[in-house]
Amino acid sequence: MEVIESVIFDWGGVLIEDPSPGIVKYCSEALAVSKEDYIKAHRKFIEDFEKSVISEEKFWERICNELGVSKPKVPSLWADAFKAGYVPREEVFSLAAGLRKKGYKTAFLSNTEEPSMRYFHQFGYDMFDVLVFSCAEGTRKPESRIYELTVQRLGSEAGQSVFIDDKPEYISGAQQAGLHAILFENVSQVKNELIMLGVE
Repeated sequence: MEVIESVIFDWGGVLIEDPSPGIVKYCSEALAVSKEDYIKAHRKFIEDFEKSVISEEKFWERICNELGVSKPKVPSLWADAFKAGYVPREEVFSLAAGLRKKGYKTAFLSNTEEPSMRYFHQFGYDMFDVLVFSCAEGTRKPESRIYELTVQRLGSEAGQSVFIDDKPEYISGAQQAGLHAILFENVSQVKNELIMLGVE
């Protein structure tokens, strides 16, 4: 087995608590629709929003047309919803920082919308060598291009890289692109699996 030199972290569900339930609750309440109806509309358009095929304004226009409600009157309902549910897992950020200190290359890879990406940058996190946001790249997990881009920017080979995510389909995508992958359950499980891959 090749020696692992790069570790890649997902954002929502790994570095932070999964923001999706909070976003759904916040947005469905703001639009005064049921969660079920909101989720149906959201699923139709979220991929295009995550790849910046459509702007946030267009995203809400399509969702509100679908739901038969008025468009939100705030500058960025998405940013408001995302911030309201933002719960960092400090121990995972510390893990990334610790690996980087030991000489491993670290990356952040997320299916993320532009308002969330802007919010991320406000924190000035410094434990990642490479940041890859789907909205800035026009491709998203589990498409192989986004994993290939990340590894390329790290200056590593796919086989020298390990990707950590909480969604099985994104883990599959990484494995198909030739990366090692760990399905996130909790921090100690991830640390154990990293050790099994030779990452100390």
